[in-house]
Amino acid sequence: MTSNLLNSLELSQQWNKTLMFSSRQMSWNGVLVEQCQSPASAFEMELPALSDHWLYFHTGDPTPLVQKRGDRLHESILHKGDSLLVPAGQPSYWCQAPDMSDVICAPLHICLKSEFIKQVAEASDIDSKRFDLVHCFGQQDLQLHQIGMLMFAELRSGGMMGQLYVESLTQILVIHLLRHYSTLAQPIALQNSSLTRTQLQQAIDYIHAHLNQDLSLAELASVVNISPTYFASLFKQVMGISPHQYVIQQRVQQAKLMLSKTDLAIAQIALQVGFSSQSHLTQQFKRITGMTPKQVR
Repeated sequence: MTSNLLNSLELSQQWNKTLMFSSRQMSWNGVLVEQCQSPASAFEMELPALSDHWLYFHTGDPTPLVQKRGDRLHESILHKGDSLLVPAGQPSYWCQAPDMSDVICAPLHICLKSEFIKQVAEASDIDSKRFDLVHCFGQQDLQLHQIGMLMFAELRSGGMMGQLYVESLTQILVIHLLRHYSTLAQPIALQNSSLTRTQLQQAIDYIHAHLNQDLSLAELASVVNISPTYFASLFKQVMGISPHQYVIQQRVQQAKLMLSKTDLAIAQIALQVGFSSQSHLTQQFKRITGMTPKQVR
């Protein structure tokens, strides 16, 4: 994780005091997710332009908040599920009135590296120099909130689903921001191309040969020599599911075979097919097959 991305959390650090969860040690590509806890006390602060894009998800009681951009003040009452987006390169001023309830709040913060936004845009055939992300203040966006909560759940689990899952979620998040919170005048469309049959088979062969490893988009994309974000889009275009979903399906199928053909303990099988634990295997196994590993055995 670069220092630029960490510096983008200056805003969250001033709002919060106690760090509860952080992805700093997980080496997530292009994104940093944190949750901090502090009393909902009054504050006033003015920050210089951040180096990366900053998302805030409000998780507590209704809270009045004032934001200043340029010469204009924007006032809002944040409700649970509301989000804020502060684009990189733009200074901001914030003010919160005193809260006499002494409520403890624990919002979620997501910082996105500017370079990662550009990579996703260019993979979708968008000139990264021709658009900017725009401020979002007190927005109720259910899809954005759902993506944020999925990332937070993965953070709390200690990265149980693996690097490929996080990268897929991050890419979905960036595409959503480009579609709904940018100056793009046209909808996002993928380049008019596809994986060749040879490239697809190379990627699938690599997945099957390395099922027991924590695969990443960068690793899979390097097999066919294209960018990670472009690979994920093209793979889904051809297969109908994301690389992460395909990997999970193949791990479950391999586990199902091993349950019937070997006497290995379920926990051993889970690790051999690439799941982080027996409980992770059981969760995904039941979701896909409708049964638990024990029932199959």
